[in-house]
Amino acid sequence: RHPLATFFHLFFRVSAIVTYLFCDWFSNSFVACFVTILLLLSFDFWSVKNVTGRLLVGLRWWNQIDEDGKSHWVFEAKKVSTVAASSEVEARIFWLGLIICPVIWTVFFFSTLFSLKLKWLALVIAGISLQTANLYGYIHCKLGGQKSISRTTSFVAAD
Repeated sequence: RHPLATFFHLFFRVSAIVTYLFCDWFSNSFVACFVTILLLLSFDFWSVKNVTGRLLVGLRWWNQIDEDGKSHWVFEAKKVSTVAASSEVEARIFWLGLIICPVIWTVFFFSTLFSLKLKWLALVIAGISLQTANLYGYIHCKLGGQKSISRTTSFVAAD
């Protein structure tokens, strides 16, 4: 039902990983590689958090700061009948991409650390952080949606 969303769910993730692996072959500029990969990771974070999660699995999360300055995570799930209409293949692609990519970035972390390529460490930590934040948010959405289906809400635009 959402082939474009499915494509972009994987495109930015895979592009960031492939660029990280082969950037030295195409460019001698560390800064250009760093910025390119960081932009791909940022595009991925935004698209997964704001678009593909809603379309592919009917889940949404965000962080909100109240008047006291305290941070609160908010998790939403669409009503079950709407999510059931979504393709099972798309949902599998969503969850596999969401789980496998942070594992790959963790492998990159250890390989970067042990090979003493410390200049890449900040980028790898950013990759782990962005990918893990999405994974954390969607796991909480999924678990919260299964606990209390009657409490799940449809998406409402935040004012």
